[in-house]
Amino acid sequence: MTQATVTDRRAGYVLRHGDDNLVLAQRLSEWVSRAPELEEDIALANTALDHLGVATHLLGHAAAVEGDGRSDDDLAFGRTERQFLNAVIVEQPNGDFAQTMARQLLFDAYQISLWEALSRSADDVLAGIAEKAAKEAAYHFRHSSAWVVRLGDGTEQSSARMQRGLDRMWRFTGELFAMDDLDAEMHAAGIGADLAALRSPWLARVSAIVDEAALELPADAPQRGGGRSGNHGEDLGHLLAEMQWVQRTYPGLQW
Repeated sequence: MTQATVTDRRAGYVLRHGDDNLVLAQRLSEWVSRAPELEEDIALANTALDHLGVATHLLGHAAAVEGDGRSDDDLAFGRTERQFLNAVIVEQPNGDFAQTMARQLLFDAYQISLWEALSRSADDVLAGIAEKAAKEAAYHFRHSSAWVVRLGDGTEQSSARMQRGLDRMWRFTGELFAMDDLDAEMHAAGIGADLAALRSPWLARVSAIVDEAALELPADAPQRGGGRSGNHGEDLGHLLAEMQWVQRTYPGLQW
């Protein structure tokens, strides 16, 4: 299911944000039993579960709006790589712990403003999901901020790793604020957010943490996008192969 074949345009809009959270939840779950300390192992698992919960609600709502009889599970496990509409930043490999925290900082700061805007949506279900998700996003941002500052203002090695992680993830941020026809349509209808307007508060939040961490904002302009139209890197294919293999191997299996 691509954006062009979504029965209801609103379903496609909700699905974008559901896919963001579903893919990020899968990425974060890869840290379970691999985090640098036990407490962080638990924290990342809980963050992954938060994103999974938001994804479940959003995919369920997208399925209901679409009205084709599919469920949130069908949307999660029955679509191919080109049918996912997530931003490319969330599918990026974890890399080392600093790279993961860089990705989290940039995306957490974005979601704070996104959920705040969508909590005023004319779509009451979407507004309710966003209102709850906003509280979780604020906690996620405090967590990622603390680690970015700790690593950036730590040893020479930790600072270098944190800067590399920030440089690596920065290129994917432009897509988060790019308004295409669907975004403009949903915003005009009072359903969606004005993504372009979210960039200024996002940059202010990120800049404050980067300064505190004694790091530098990357000078390069953000450049990599395409996820909203189903154009992804090969990393998403590997992620989905692992996430979907049970349902792909045993379609319709229930337990």
